[in-house]
Amino acid sequence: MSSENTPSFELAGSIWFRSGTLNWGNPRRMALLAAIHKHGSISAAARHIDLSYKAAWDAIDTMNNLANEPLVLRTTGGQRGGGASLTPRALEILELYQQLDEAHQRFMKHLSKAQPGSDKNLELLQTMMVQTSARNNFLGQVAKVSLGAVNAEVTLDIGPDQSIVASITRESAENLGLKKGMRALAFLKASSIIIGLPSECKLSARNQIEGVITRIESGAISAELSLDISEKHRITAVVSLESIQQLGLKEGQHATAIFKSSSVLLGTID
Repeated sequence: MSSENTPSFELAGSIWFRSGTLNWGNPRRMALLAAIHKHGSISAAARHIDLSYKAAWDAIDTMNNLANEPLVLRTTGGQRGGGASLTPRALEILELYQQLDEAHQRFMKHLSKAQPGSDKNLELLQTMMVQTSARNNFLGQVAKVSLGAVNAEVTLDIGPDQSIVASITRESAENLGLKKGMRALAFLKASSIIIGLPSECKLSARNQIEGVITRIESGAISAELSLDISEKHRITAVVSLESIQQLGLKEGQHATAIFKSSSVLLGTID
């Protein structure tokens, strides 16, 4: 890759407000408050930051509850049929957040002067910093987002000719800001995966990924099985010893990892 096409090193970060263990003042919610203050309407503010009306109200309810006092006041009547405004406390919080965010961005620009050495190393470091209990974590690029009335189906490309399909709520997709081309993480518990043998049998599960069994670590009742699906991707599943014996599973054998789209959790890092 030429130096002209190589992306420049850039650090990014954001300020979050926390109450106990709950994060409530995240950048998106602060942007919602700023948009309400500017437009005087929750619906207009939601459209301005590309958020559904319901998701906007859910965010407002969360902020009101954790702040222990109203931050957004809704008015009815008038020529425009009502609107919304920020309380003095909300304006103070928004001003504080904007001041802290400006200082934070100046600090991040200062750090960006460091020499990273490799963009690939930075990307790897970023994904390694994500902590989750799920055994299977995949970084990919959103290839498609299909929105329904309640749910959304998201296709995540994780490598050449390999993709994972996730079914999440429409609200979650909107809150995450999922769009084609952005990077995302897929999380999958080992217990949610079924291991089968390649066959002509048709299954309803949206995800059926073939690979080679590279490890079987047996316990008293079940075993942990690793399936290499590419040179850099591996899926880990927990399978009963009885199932391993019935299928005759062994290392070096071709098998298929099967899991429902509803078993996949998504996260974003962009």
